[in-house]
Amino acid sequence: MTARAPAREFADPLLWIATAAYAAILFGLGYVRYAAHRNFVDLGIFAQTAASAFGCFCNTVEGSHWAVHFSPILYVAGALLAVWPSALTLVALGALAGSLTIPPVYALVRRHADRRTARLAALTVFLYPPLAGAVFNDFHENSLAPAAVTWLAWAFDGGYAIATAAFAAAALAVKEDQAVLLSIGGALGFLRYRGAWPRGPLAAALAFVSLAVLLRFFFEIQPAAAHHAHWMPSRFYAWTPADVAALFPGGLLARAGFLLLAFLPLLFLPFRTRAGWLLAAPLAEVLLSRDSTTFTVGSHYAGAWCGYALFAFTYALRRIYAASAQGAARTLAACAVLCALEFTVADPLHPGTLLRPPSARDARLEHAISALPRAVSIATQEEAYTHLAATDPNAAILPETPSGRIDACFVLTDAEYPQSPRLVESAPLLQELVRSGAYGVAERSGAITLYKKKNGCR
Repeated sequence: MTARAPAREFADPLLWIATAAYAAILFGLGYVRYAAHRNFVDLGIFAQTAASAFGCFCNTVEGSHWAVHFSPILYVAGALLAVWPSALTLVALGALAGSLTIPPVYALVRRHADRRTARLAALTVFLYPPLAGAVFNDFHENSLAPAAVTWLAWAFDGGYAIATAAFAAAALAVKEDQAVLLSIGGALGFLRYRGAWPRGPLAAALAFVSLAVLLRFFFEIQPAAAHHAHWMPSRFYAWTPADVAALFPGGLLARAGFLLLAFLPLLFLPFRTRAGWLLAAPLAEVLLSRDSTTFTVGSHYAGAWCGYALFAFTYALRRIYAASAQGAARTLAACAVLCALEFTVADPLHPGTLLRPPSARDARLEHAISALPRAVSIATQEEAYTHLAATDPNAAILPETPSGRIDACFVLTDAEYPQSPRLVESAPLLQELVRSGAYGVAERSGAITLYKKKNGCR
């Protein structure tokens, strides 16, 4: 079957119904999680960064976000936050970005297959657990990467130069690791399509521009913004002898389990095509980390490799369809079943832990937050920080070690969340500050306590 005009590739009402439904479902789940105060620190960090995007581009945890990541795409989030100043804006943006991964996969398959096959491919994306996990996790730049990468793949595959440039810019704006991945991908694409117009020149341009962005970030932008010599994410790769020893056998088994959960729902099809070589670098990024967070299906790091996996998946499907339309349909039906099965045995959304109905304690905490002065200098636990960060540039998270510091004018704690990591970790420090007289109780209502600094704050 020959390639189709762009408009015809997307001319399926069911595709857009599924896309809208995905966005609505993931936003609804994210809203429930937010209302129940089950988010972690990252949502607050990104809400604060996006809210200050047209100013300092900073947050109270990292300082300048440029010191940690190259993420100009957060200017889009900042513009949206100016209209809707709530961390829920980021939840909605992540859900929308996740849903927009579906259409380019559909179109990549539809170019060379019938509508039924393309719909089944879209269904697989709709049910793919790593994508849902990346979107449902606390908002992160990585949740925007799968859509940018798959749309870039669609444009490049069709030879659309302007669209390729636009989606490449979007992908490069997500995070600096995409510059690494796209420089490698562009080089591989040039080797594959050299002499072919326009893909060969497009691939070469992609490699060159991606490398230029990477060098500009690491040699100019990050050093100018950093307050310390090392790049913070490098801690993932600071291997010690103890880390190496932990590989045998536990670390290797954990990585094997990750690969199983990530690719069994796709029947390992991405590795059965030359496009699968695009996965080598993104998988190395997560598997070579000493921290298991990066190779966890339910973490935002899945967003770094997910788009490349789905792109390679479409190429494998084309080959299967060329041999047998029925074979492609059966393969995709099996993928959909395996995706659904994974949600029953290893749900990346963690219902019961991260998903539960809001309760009376949530309402009490929200009331206490709303009663605080605007832009108050306050340190607090995750449950409150994530709800303050979008509108309070001075909100900070409590230290994660007793040796940390608290400089805020106020400290807010809520003992009704006894499992709150920062509440537990900072308890010895806060107790010492109260005992020494540095902070005193300003107000107490049930389990919620507001402390005030004795000196230096009005």
